[in-house]
Amino acid sequence: MTTTRDATTTTTTTRPHVALVLEQTLGHITHSANLRANLAGSPTIDPEFIEIAPDSFGFLARVPLLSNWTVRAGLQARRLLRAAQRRRPIAAMLVHTQVPAVLLGRRMVRTPTVVSLDATPLQYDRLGEFYAHEVGPARVEAWKKQANERCYARARHIITWSDWTRDSLVAEYGVPAAKITVITPGVNIDMWRHPAGRPADGPVRILFVGGDLVRKGGDLLIAAFQRMAADPALPAAELHLVTRSAVPGTPGVVVHRLGPNAPELVELYKRCDIFCLPTLGDCLPMVLSEAAAASMAIISTSVGAIHEIVRDDETGLLIPPADGAALEAALRRVVGDAALRERLGRAACELAVRRYDALANAEVIAAMLARLAAGEDVVAPDVHDR
Repeated sequence: MTTTRDATTTTTTTRPHVALVLEQTLGHITHSANLRANLAGSPTIDPEFIEIAPDSFGFLARVPLLSNWTVRAGLQARRLLRAAQRRRPIAAMLVHTQVPAVLLGRRMVRTPTVVSLDATPLQYDRLGEFYAHEVGPARVEAWKKQANERCYARARHIITWSDWTRDSLVAEYGVPAAKITVITPGVNIDMWRHPAGRPADGPVRILFVGGDLVRKGGDLLIAAFQRMAADPALPAAELHLVTRSAVPGTPGVVVHRLGPNAPELVELYKRCDIFCLPTLGDCLPMVLSEAAAASMAIISTSVGAIHEIVRDDETGLLIPPADGAALEAALRRVVGDAALRERLGRAACELAVRRYDALANAEVIAAMLARLAAGEDVVAPDVHDR
């Protein structure tokens, strides 16, 4: 426990020491950075951030058993938590995702634990072809499901990023709905929010952000953009791509190499009019909440939990995955209609403020962990309630 004293009063408050064990892959890296920023000075808890990195085993990651990420993540989490506990007793834990939590065993019972996840293993299996992930033999998959069911049973509470994931936990893993709270990852609204209406002059700027160009549908977007841009009846347009992938030179296409939360990336969101992510397979990409906070009209696909933030014809347009014709039609509609862009962008920002505010959501998580550390039951509002 850490004690702090207000300099202007004699009031003393005690913050419980809690561990946040955070997987460092894909969009979880940005989520971890946001939690660090929003909880580092928390008046409610004294957080210790423990990062679980996939490259921590070096060449040993090629050893057959250690080649499994769940095994590596679980062993790393056990080792780092033992070290943290020796330095200072841990009163409660948050483990994101279930991957490093599976091998924590009864440690999750001794130290009250919240498990957080963006997708269940079965949901990830169904998206596996897009993540180079293969489903194992039936016996292995049965063991994996049982291991995850034990993990969820040991957790005192579970956070999901979406209704989509909550519903899978209830229907496919038998987790009681009362044990689950939906808390979206969100973004820091003040950082991403566009300060005023976008100028009407100049080209319509379309933004794509995705490290893996092909999985995120960037190659389909380039092709659809080229067909659309050849139509003289539509306003002039530019396509801005933020990606790690190689991109062939294409007229009207600008490629950027920018990291998550970089100031230049934030500014690019504010300069663009439309956000387009025609992803083939995803859970809930954090870039969509960034685009919503920046009041951008969004075009994306009806996969995973995307429909929860991109509400068709309300906060954006939803299209089927891998449908180039539907993608081009959506681009033509939004590029050619400034009033539609403004309406969709305004509604997207309102939804982001209400449900995807990372600071507000982090405070809910902190309050949840503080209650667990005090031996109390979790009482956490669903972010739907805001």
